[in-house]
Amino acid sequence: MVINLSDDHSLISNWISELRDIEVQKDRMRFRKNLENIAEICAYEISKKLPWVEKEITTPLGISNCKVLEKQPVLATIMRAGLAMHNGFLNYFDKADNAFISAYRKHNPDGSFEISLDYISCPEMENRVVIISDPMLATGASLVKTLQFIREAGNPSEIHIACALACTVGIEYVLRAEPLATIWCGDIDDELTAKGYIVPGLGDAGDLAYGVKVQM
Repeated sequence: MVINLSDDHSLISNWISELRDIEVQKDRMRFRKNLENIAEICAYEISKKLPWVEKEITTPLGISNCKVLEKQPVLATIMRAGLAMHNGFLNYFDKADNAFISAYRKHNPDGSFEISLDYISCPEMENRVVIISDPMLATGASLVKTLQFIREAGNPSEIHIACALACTVGIEYVLRAEPLATIWCGDIDDELTAKGYIVPGLGDAGDLAYGVKVQM
């Protein structure tokens, strides 16, 4: 399942426009904050789909039967670009367990690249709801490799993927690998460059949020 949160106009459309804008991008703090804002909306929307139970809550004047999450999800992110969105999810799922994955494009001299995945730190994943945040879903290669790592650590009951911007090519690639995953997108573009960047896209989210890196 794919949900494009820009199908209906909302504040997400405004935040996406600022993420794309080359003038607004000069303000790194604003760029990170927009990613965080989008993640908070994704967290709220995803929360509507999660299992819940009734719980008796004692108030100063009596008992209230409330709906609460059955159990906390695992919030996973791909470093470094995913950190701003991860903070947004933590603002809403503040009791969640967390997982961190190091995945990046290792560039070759001919312009091609491979996904290097060196590190994962995670809690128990078996039968857990896992929410993975990554600002850009371009080719989908890093997400698929991340999902393989997560599967080695345990078998989640649900997988939700949240990204600010996605490409149709990457979405299709991820869903072929994880057909039961739900992908939540701030917006969707249809084109990739030969080097695997989304067009019109917004550029390199990690560089815009945290500074230009040296290509390895």
